[in-house]
Amino acid sequence: MADRLIRATAADGGIRAVGAIATRLTEEARQRHLLSYVASAALGRTMTAGLLLASSMKRPESRVNINIKGNGPLGGILVDAGLDGTVRGYVHNPEVELPPKENGKLDVGGAVGSDGYVYVVRDVGYGYPYSSAVELVSGEIGDDLTHYLITSEQTPSALVLGVFVDHQGVQAAGGLSRLALKSECRI
Repeated sequence: MADRLIRATAADGGIRAVGAIATRLTEEARQRHLLSYVASAALGRTMTAGLLLASSMKRPESRVNINIKGNGPLGGILVDAGLDGTVRGYVHNPEVELPPKENGKLDVGGAVGSDGYVYVVRDVGYGYPYSSAVELVSGEIGDDLTHYLITSEQTPSALVLGVFVDHQGVQAAGGLSRLALKSECRI
């Protein structure tokens, strides 16, 4: 299946949901950067999040830059995504691998670390870019960017991101964001 972005609205436009399938994108990044399993998951989640955040911008030249700097061995993640669907990114230490957590899932939070910051720059295509920083919550990327949306942009939100990678490569990657745009809407 091809990668794609799917948009939906409800409550007279008060609630917006965007879904992204990013399996091919994440597999290409894994191959190009020779990423470990946990680095593939961390970069794939962040690139998907970048595309989801960029999808809400208006001008074709709009860009979102996400820089995650945690105290974990991964060292940091940098992603740049545009409304046009382009995205690029890298991790500082792509070879880092950690044992899976007790539930068998990749330990992205341990690789990123829970002490540090998420820096987001939104360039809307004119004027000065909007920049913000929030502390990491868990290092699991989705939790951290949800925290950013709620505290920095003051938008009631939910962001779910996932990457499944095994010895054959990235089998699935994607995400879903849900934003309540009107104050009277609850999620």
